[in-house]
Amino acid sequence: MRERIEAALRKTIEVHQGLIGQSALIEEAGRRLADVLAAGGSIYVMGNGGSAADSQHMAGELVGRFLMERRPLPCHALTTDTSVLTAVANDYGVREIFARQVAAYVSKADAVVGISAGGNSPNVLAGIEEARRRGALTIGLTGGTGGELAKACDLAIVVPSSETPRIQEAHGTVIHILCDLVEQSLFGHAGRQQRPPSGA
Repeated sequence: MRERIEAALRKTIEVHQGLIGQSALIEEAGRRLADVLAAGGSIYVMGNGGSAADSQHMAGELVGRFLMERRPLPCHALTTDTSVLTAVANDYGVREIFARQVAAYVSKADAVVGISAGGNSPNVLAGIEEARRRGALTIGLTGGTGGELAKACDLAIVVPSSETPRIQEAHGTVIHILCDLVEQSLFGHAGRQQRPPSGA
């Protein structure tokens, strides 16, 4: 068991080191998200399973706070309204659960972030396709070869791993970096206040 623990930790470190080569792309994604918010737009995030949790995590950091005391930022996880999700799934199919919400809420002033470990989740792809039709900025967080999501988005950050747990861990790190970049871009002049250790 100890060998498995150490192997998992080494793999996590290796995957994160592989992301360093995408630092310029992550920087661009953070800058463009900050530009959307500065211009009065909103961010919408979507994914399935663990990626749904990541979507909600990102919304929580931006609506609440990441590291700085500042105004709340409009970031919406399209994974949380069970009445909408089940109604759309029942009437139109699971593939449409995000696309239908994107059609209802998103404009060209907004950004849509799709999260999929393999990059081929049909409902995430449908949501991104609808976002592109509406002229919104599209950003993908994926892994492995990037799948169809990497091809469909304006910007795609592809975690260099084929293991879903390692990809999801790296997505969490990327989300934290993006939140930090957004805060620094919009509020850096106001000074930094660290989140207290008791924070969630």
